[in-house]
Amino acid sequence: MIALMLMIGTSAQAKTIKVLAIGNSFSEDAVENYLYELAAAQGDSLVIGNAYIGGCSIDRHLDNLKTGNTDYAFRKIVGGKKTDQKKSRLDSIIVNEPWDIITLQQASPLSGQPASCKNLGELKQMVLKLATNPNVEIVWHLTWAYPQKSRSGAFKNYEGSQEVMFDAIVNTAKEVLPTVGITRCIPSGIAIQLAREDLGDCMNRDDIHLSQSLGRFATACTWCEFLTKKSVIYNSYWPDDVSGYDVKVIHKSAHRAIKIIEKIMDEISEK
Repeated sequence: MIALMLMIGTSAQAKTIKVLAIGNSFSEDAVENYLYELAAAQGDSLVIGNAYIGGCSIDRHLDNLKTGNTDYAFRKIVGGKKTDQKKSRLDSIIVNEPWDIITLQQASPLSGQPASCKNLGELKQMVLKLATNPNVEIVWHLTWAYPQKSRSGAFKNYEGSQEVMFDAIVNTAKEVLPTVGITRCIPSGIAIQLAREDLGDCMNRDDIHLSQSLGRFATACTWCEFLTKKSVIYNSYWPDDVSGYDVKVIHKSAHRAIKIIEKIMDEISEK
């Protein structure tokens, strides 16, 4: 009887959440690996969409909506199985599901430059007009700073400094989001920076993108806790090639990042 009651309680608390990332390779790093499995391990179900164009900026997403450009790859994960529909339009992706959450983000070279987000409000409004769920929420995806040894040409925009880039990304969110009415933020970049403090600058596989295991697992943990509102610290899933120690660090980093961004967004709303 007790076991049955526990099963009923778990089922009652389980969530099915439909989330669409309008992004680029950084949303690929964040949502296409481990996120579904993390949610499933705690009894929740996700439908995950990624509107993908490598390096795509806010301005390009907006232009694509206006022109019907078909350059998107629509990656979708349902029941743990991924499909990839090439030559997709952004408007068709937005209406594909009654998404609960749609995330927006800036291309990484511009992620710490507030002036590059001047069209974010217009993009948000166009997305809202197309969305079929009247209760959909537009959320910001705060991305990560480059590794300190990055050879990316865009790194010079931040003095070739990871710390400068990280601060610029956070400060851009603080400055821009209140002006467009975005009140919540997924702090992938904060989680990555916190994990670097304990594990070193080993979260990337190249000059900008996250590593297949540690980096992508850290962002997936952050997204999972944000979406489900359940502490990832108690999640039983992790990739086979991530050590028990690293799992604990990443769980803690993701959980702390959620608390930090909640405090930041609260402080913004009080101004």
